[in-house]
Amino acid sequence: MVALRGKEIDSFLARPDAGRPIILLYGPDTGLVRERADALMASAVDDPNDPFSLVRLDGDELAAEPSRLVDEAMTVPLFGGRRAIRVRAGSRNFAGGVDTLAEMPLKDCRIVIEAGELRPESPLRKACERAKNAVAIGCYPDTERDLAKLIDDELRVSNLRLAPDARAVLMSLLGGDRQASRNELRKLALFAHGKGEITLDDVMTVVSDASELKLDPIVDGAFAGNAALVESEFAKAMVAGTYPGVIISAAQRQAAWLHKSALAIAEGTPVSSVLEGGFPRLHFSRKGAVEIALRNFSAPRLVAIIDQLATAALDMRKQASLAAVIAHRALLSIAANAKRRG
Repeated sequence: MVALRGKEIDSFLARPDAGRPIILLYGPDTGLVRERADALMASAVDDPNDPFSLVRLDGDELAAEPSRLVDEAMTVPLFGGRRAIRVRAGSRNFAGGVDTLAEMPLKDCRIVIEAGELRPESPLRKACERAKNAVAIGCYPDTERDLAKLIDDELRVSNLRLAPDARAVLMSLLGGDRQASRNELRKLALFAHGKGEITLDDVMTVVSDASELKLDPIVDGAFAGNAALVESEFAKAMVAGTYPGVIISAAQRQAAWLHKSALAIAEGTPVSSVLEGGFPRLHFSRKGAVEIALRNFSAPRLVAIIDQLATAALDMRKQASLAAVIAHRALLSIAANAKRRG
């Protein structure tokens, strides 16, 4: 099974293995998926803007004709040179095309598949993990160490330092989406250009909360049992064009954090310590709603919520046209469940 983790991912991305030209990027951090795909495409062909060198395919269309992936992969460029295929996975299964390519020699052609969160039993993920010429790379929200490195790398380019109190707040505002975090850092660097050091006031003035892409009110409302807040904020997110899967991913991360916190509280850790500690740090404006959520749900009930959200995420991929309805229903169900306490 070829599923890279940790430093293996960094090593592979820095120097992709020519013997594994099929690369699946999946996970809840869509910004990180896109960033890694861009880097792999840039190193795969001489000109990513050349349509003869880089072919873009839609996964749902491939599901109707999986052989097209094979045909494109075996096509020899008219003027020679390297070739790449970029596939955006949808809700339909095209793993058969990957299985066929697993048995074929691929020369001077890299295939990068971008997907959302995939369960271990997902046909696409299984196909890429078992193929000898493929690799699967999970893309998850940045850890504290990842964020620290991202901040240092971006600010070093602009020759800027970061005041300690500014760093603490900045860390709490980033992390949900790699691309959103990077964009906020570049905006901050431009604002502070020539100052030498970035202050807390600079951070508070410039940086938007990219940690959950403004989804906290929806998620916190659901776990706190505030159905009215879920209704209003979910509607705003839909009007803004937010993909429902991003909201469900945020709810999954929150459910996992609440479960871990509930276990700690059951073992004697004070609620105040749970709310003040951990990573990422809770913004002060969220602590009231999160404390209510911890009173509403026991650890066993949160396990059931985690399963419910996983099912919703899977259903959304299977029925993409109903994604908003499925996400909305799941969040309101959690809000109703919260009212029962315990």
